[in-house]
Amino acid sequence: MNPGSWRRSIWPPCFGVCTLQPREGYLSNPKTLWESYPHVYLPFQVKFFYLCQLAYWLHALPELYFQKVKKEEIPRQLQYIVLYLLHIGGAYLLNLTRLGLILLLLQSVAEFLFHIARLFYFTDENNQKLFNAWAVVFVVTRLFTLTLSVLTIGFGLARAEIHTFNPDKGNFNTLLFRMIVLLMMCVSQTWMMWRFIHFQLRRWRECCKEQAAKKRIPVAVVAKQQVKVLKRDTGYHENGLIKAENGSTPRPKKIKSP
Repeated sequence: MNPGSWRRSIWPPCFGVCTLQPREGYLSNPKTLWESYPHVYLPFQVKFFYLCQLAYWLHALPELYFQKVKKEEIPRQLQYIVLYLLHIGGAYLLNLTRLGLILLLLQSVAEFLFHIARLFYFTDENNQKLFNAWAVVFVVTRLFTLTLSVLTIGFGLARAEIHTFNPDKGNFNTLLFRMIVLLMMCVSQTWMMWRFIHFQLRRWRECCKEQAAKKRIPVAVVAKQQVKVLKRDTGYHENGLIKAENGSTPRPKKIKSP
C-alpha cells in the first residue's frame, strides 16, 4: 500500500458533518431525504457547511500550482477535486442538500479511517490491518451511496414528480432529471470501484512478488554455503582427477622403496 497516494487532507471536508446530522434528524428519519422537495430553505449551519465545502475544493485548484505538485500527480489530484465539486455543487444547486449531507458523512468516515491507517503505517510499515479494514469500509460506502441514491431519487422523489422544470421554485423533479442524476451517481461509483479493484490487484501482485523473492534468497544462500564447504573439504573432480580449489592437480606422493 502506498500511504502517500492520496495527499488531500480530510479534516476540512468532514468538519461539521457529524454535528449536523443528529440535529437535523436525517439519520433517524430517512423519509426527510425526499419529503417536501425542493429543499430551498436551509438552516444556517447547513448552508454555511456547503459554502465552506465549495470554497475549500475551489481553492484546492490553484493550490496545486502554489504547492508545486509533481506533473505526474496532477491528473489524479484533479480527478479527486472535480469529483468532490460535482457531487457537492450538484447537491447544492439541485436542492438535494439532505441527501448530499448523508453521502458526505459516509465518504468522510471512509477517508478518516484511511488517514488513521496511514498514521499507523508511518509508525510501523508492517502494520497493514487498518488498510484492510479501510478496504471493507470503502466497498460498503459505495454500496450505501448507491442504495441511498436509488431510494431517494428513484423512489422517494418519484411520488412528487412534475412534468416540466420549475427553476423559479427550484423544483427539478422530472423523470429526465432523476434519470440523469442516477446515471451520474452510478457512473461515478462504478468508476471509483474499478479504480479501487485495479489498485488492490496491483498491490496483491506486488506482495506476491516480494514474498517469492524472500523465499528464493535463503535457498540461494544455503546452496552457496554448501558449495564452499564442499570445495574446501574435498576439492572438486574434473575428468576423473581430483583438483584443489585453485584448479591445480595435486602431485602424487612418491613411495619409498623398502
